[in-house]
Amino acid sequence: MTRPSLVATFPMRNEPERKVYDRGYVRSLFDSIAFRYDFLNHLLSAGVDVFWRRKAIGLLQPFHPGRILDVATGTGDMAITAARKLSAEVIGIDISPEMLRIGRSKIASMGLRSRITLTEGSAEEISFAARSFDAVTVAFGVRNFSDLQQGLLEIQRVLKVNGVAVILEFSRPSISLVEESFGFYFTRILPVVGGLISGNADAYRYLPNTVGEFPAGTDFLSILHSAGFKETIQYPLTFGIATIYIGIKR
Repeated sequence: MTRPSLVATFPMRNEPERKVYDRGYVRSLFDSIAFRYDFLNHLLSAGVDVFWRRKAIGLLQPFHPGRILDVATGTGDMAITAARKLSAEVIGIDISPEMLRIGRSKIASMGLRSRITLTEGSAEEISFAARSFDAVTVAFGVRNFSDLQQGLLEIQRVLKVNGVAVILEFSRPSISLVEESFGFYFTRILPVVGGLISGNADAYRYLPNTVGEFPAGTDFLSILHSAGFKETIQYPLTFGIATIYIGIKR
């Protein structure tokens, strides 16, 4: 007898077309859950999201960046991690004013206002000159770009020659049992818990949809190449639940 799949409703790999979400919809969605965003991130990931960010910044450390742009910064967790671990100026951009408001409050309480600046902006239209940054980071935000290719082209544009992009994103586990458990959690548990705590179940249904549709692994490395990154590498984390992608501009 065939065992029923726990991930029947989870989007399958290599879907022919990634769904594009309106930028205004994504902005309003994140504005609505901003007040519970940090709490839910840590709760629903059992705190492992903190380790993932530290690992990503650790991989950036050998490049000794002096100026970093954190795209889709949200409430600033990646920017804060970078500022604490690296001697660098960090500028974070995001399309959600409410996420930025909470991020600025966190940064002020940590005494990091001299190191980190948060400002409203989108990945597809970065308002900085070409070759302005030594590094660009994105943590769990690249899948929310309304135009993935354009966002990566903009990241490549604002990087200096030999600059590096470090992108941390959810991916699809390669081990079947882990993938089934991951899919069950994302499609059945996370929307219920996230919806109850945040008051917006749509936001936590959106999450598994964007993860399932995202072109992870070697597919994403190919997209990085097409956006002009000549050297790329990936580092799967925690059985492939998340992946760090590095692209170097030459």
